[in-house]
Amino acid sequence: MSENKSCVVIGASHAGVNFAFSLRKAGWKGEIHLFDSDPVLPYHRPPLSKAYLTSDNPIESNALKSQEAYNLAEIKLNLGVKVTALDKDSKIASLNNGTSQAYDKLVIATGASPIIPPIPGIESAQHLYPLRTAKDVTNIKSAMQTISEKRVVIIGAGYIGLETAASLKKLGATVTILEREERILQRVTSPVMSEFFQKLHTDHDVDVLTSKNVSAIETSDGVNTVKCADGSEYTADIIIVGVGVRVNSKLAESIGVTIENGIKVDETTETNVESVYAIGDCSFHYNPRYDRFIRLESVQNAVDQAKVTAAAICDKSPVYDTIPWFWSDQYDIKLQMVGLSEGYTDIVVRQEEGEETKFSVWYFKDKELLAVDAVNNAKAYVIGTKFIKKPSIVDKEQLKDPSVLLKPANLLKK
Repeated sequence: MSENKSCVVIGASHAGVNFAFSLRKAGWKGEIHLFDSDPVLPYHRPPLSKAYLTSDNPIESNALKSQEAYNLAEIKLNLGVKVTALDKDSKIASLNNGTSQAYDKLVIATGASPIIPPIPGIESAQHLYPLRTAKDVTNIKSAMQTISEKRVVIIGAGYIGLETAASLKKLGATVTILEREERILQRVTSPVMSEFFQKLHTDHDVDVLTSKNVSAIETSDGVNTVKCADGSEYTADIIIVGVGVRVNSKLAESIGVTIENGIKVDETTETNVESVYAIGDCSFHYNPRYDRFIRLESVQNAVDQAKVTAAAICDKSPVYDTIPWFWSDQYDIKLQMVGLSEGYTDIVVRQEEGEETKFSVWYFKDKELLAVDAVNNAKAYVIGTKFIKKPSIVDKEQLKDPSVLLKPANLLKK
């Protein structure tokens, strides 16, 4: 029984918070201690680059749970408190306030931190920010309010960089995006999607420049000059860095947990160290649908793993077996993605009749459907999800024909 036991959770974002509540719901009777160095009541992350950045609403309006909810569930929320060390033999977590907390079960939900590349001059740049926390967004909003010209350079054209560009454009900024690769989103999607989003931002007067390797930043009188290896230069009052993240795995590594593209876990999210689990952005887990280990940065993964871990700790023997899904909002475009497209051999683009910004990209490995990117097309997303969950042979000719009604029965091989 768990009455006299204690569970410590490190990290109070989507994974950690959802786990704590799921654990209580699964029947855990013991103490639950949730620690996070962020002093703000845990909040939704996706709106940071979207709604929160463009609105005047306080971050509390995006809270995952109210303070009352934690109290009612008897979850001890410790904000602004950092776990500095772990002792796996005595099962004690040391804290930065000089105290410690014993645990029987430990859940690591430490997520990831933005990479700040070692660009010469980056440390002395003015108004340079990543976009990962509420504090980052508050700083960006403050800079936007106090700087008159609002010339913004975004380093990195991943989804966060693109979402931020769209949001800052709404706030009246002049935006330039610098991407090191030959095309935007090169590591995560097909050329079709890259071309669409490049045009989308260009049509909104955002300069999207590829093959731009930032080599130095010079700052004078509060204004930055971003220099690239090809000799080009860009003036920036504000710089946003969005070149990727690094997993926060030092605590796990310190107690002998296996680190491999994240914190490696089994199908119940337990690590190689007994009674130590890892969930969310920091976990490297096996997905049976794709027959390989993967690390996902998504709310869906965080929530699903949280439930699996809670059930496992309460001896309910679950197994993680879900299909990844993601989304991105930019201007009036809603992109919904399901599945993982890595390893695709061909794609089918379905353009809906008479609607330029309503289409879907279907990724196949020979006959197997791997993933779907749906732009302003919820129906394609839903059908794609159904076909991936229950492997089906799709008629590619029917699929790409916009005169064929988008219905499961019309798309399957007869």
